Amino acid sequence: MYGVFPGGFLPFISTYTLFVLVWSSEHMKVIQHSVETLQTALVSNRQDLAKLYSKYAKEERRLLEEGFHPGHPGSLFQPITLHSDSDWINAHPEEPQDFQSFYRDPYRKTPNASQNTIYIQTIGSFGEAGPQTDQYMEWLREYCQAFFYGLSVKFLPAVTVAKTGCSFRVNSNSHNLQILTGDLLRFLGNKKPKDAFCIVGITMIDLYPKDSWNFVFGQASLSMGMGVFSFARYDDNFYSRSYAGRLKKSFKTKQGDYSVFDGYYTPPITSTLLLRSCKTMTHEIGHMFGIKHCQWLNCVMQGSNHLEESDRRPLDFCPICLRKLQVAIGFKIAERYKALLHWMEEDQSQTSEQEEASACQSVLHFPKPTEAFHTSRLWLRRCLDILGKKDEL
Repeated sequence: MYGVFPGGFLPFISTYTLFVLVWSSEHMKVIQHSVETLQTALVSNRQDLAKLYSKYAKEERRLLEEGFHPGHPGSLFQPITLHSDSDWINAHPEEPQDFQSFYRDPYRKTPNASQNTIYIQTIGSFGEAGPQTDQYMEWLREYCQAFFYGLSVKFLPAVTVAKTGCSFRVNSNSHNLQILTGDLLRFLGNKKPKDAFCIVGITMIDLYPKDSWNFVFGQASLSMGMGVFSFARYDDNFYSRSYAGRLKKSFKTKQGDYSVFDGYYTPPITSTLLLRSCKTMTHEIGHMFGIKHCQWLNCVMQGSNHLEESDRRPLDFCPICLRKLQVAIGFKIAERYKALLHWMEEDQSQTSEQEEASACQSVLHFPKPTEAFHTSRLWLRRCLDILGKKDEL
């Protein structure tokens, strides 16, 4: 579950007057907003915000306004689909956040000259120490820096679970180790550098926010600019009885004895794991900017209650959430898209050169596993075509 905020969920205000739920032929519900509703959510009825929107280049406005007709043939953006009552919007009704409410939020954080760095703190093992694990972490950092184009992204020195002093348990259903998010957030608060816009903790160990909850994908404290999230459940075998991180039912833990994490299982690095990791990182960091769960269009900022729902979401923002991030950072939309596309394609063009250099220098090269990013790569190229930047690649 993404973006679970300390102090409870956002107050409930009925969101269902803003859209129509339509049954599709596949027995799922499609959220359909009117063009007028989507236009107001993106541009605003306020004269000052509409004037701010008019400063976008014609091509940029054309791209953003693709979102007014989601699901139409050839459209870049799709409507939200609800497949079950356990999906996030059904289970956790929230007040929708349009651009105006985001822009006028007095509590949202905005990067500035003295606080413009995103720090990533790894917690626990990410696999066997070595160049492949180091390369995986660097891929995550580079993707995050492209996604939040214009900000710097840095790693803090890795820490063990013991170093955090967190509480932990064995999950009674899945029989795997879990660590307590509240303790990790407190640890991150004490580690946050002065120039940090935000600090996020990432781990391959499962998480839980309190004893009554089964698990949580991630948790964020917006006011403190902190978040923590886990990639443990992104292993395709996590829910199977053969999962390597599953402990015997007779296994007992003792608080303070962190030796149970020594050599604890971590998922193998695959293209799917990398895709899911990138999606989770950017979702949680997006919350740090004050961007709430998206209820407008299919978007990486939608909430997620389970892995299947998470996998349905795209890798990037819808136009409304993109405008929120753009006004917070100030990037050119095309430059951000080009940086993301370069991250997805750079390894393919450089592989032969790097392999040749590695053979000479005895340095291992691990090709970036971007097969799972194919759909996103094609989507970015279409966006750049609309922006008139395709020929500049």
